[in-house]
Amino acid sequence: MRSAALIAAVLAAACVAQSTRSGDTAAATRAASPPLQTASGEWRSLMSTDAWRGYRETALPSGWHLMNGELMKEGTTNDIVTKDQFGDFELEFDWKIAKAGNAGIFYRGTEEYEKIYWSAPEYQLLDDAGHADAKDRRTAAAANYALDPSPAGLVKPAGEWNSGRIVVRGGHVEHWLNGQKAVEYELWSPQWEAKVKASKFVDWKNYGRARRGHIAIQGDHEGALSLRNVRIREIS
Repeated sequence: MRSAALIAAVLAAACVAQSTRSGDTAAATRAASPPLQTASGEWRSLMSTDAWRGYRETALPSGWHLMNGELMKEGTTNDIVTKDQFGDFELEFDWKIAKAGNAGIFYRGTEEYEKIYWSAPEYQLLDDAGHADAKDRRTAAAANYALDPSPAGLVKPAGEWNSGRIVVRGGHVEHWLNGQKAVEYELWSPQWEAKVKASKFVDWKNYGRARRGHIAIQGDHEGALSLRNVRIREIS
């Protein structure tokens, strides 16, 4: 009799094969990512304009819209945040960005400051081939912005879909890109404290301190950004 682990592996491989045949490589890389070894809640879709509002606003900014299953913006607009807050969670999403595009996804963000990035760590969304930020891997695609570098060669060219994944449990954080772990770090560790102290974030004493907060998407940079299949589940 096959073990549960073997059956899970066979099912995962079948899922990847089916996704590849259908041409949806972003879905294939999501299926290839190892399962989270923890008790998890039900997946909840964030693909609704009702799930979001503007940062420090009550409504969704006009620059954001949902069309053909994509949450998108075409130019500079306000950042958006989830109406709900999350502590320990797993977030999955597909994303594509325009040539030379620059954006980010924030987590455990608060609204105590003028800008979301003054409180919240950021998963960088970037066209590595076309944006100068990629010259420093700490500000390249999937990096923990300005603090922890991501490997080169994982992100796809501008205009193509990537799969992203963020796992946050206590102080442990992982950034995944196209089925590969790109970043792993420990909030509040001595190493993290030293990096924050040496960065611009030192000016905001509560940066990265919240144990629960909003998911946010950056809108205040130029260029088009689209996301699809955005979903989250709380974990323990």
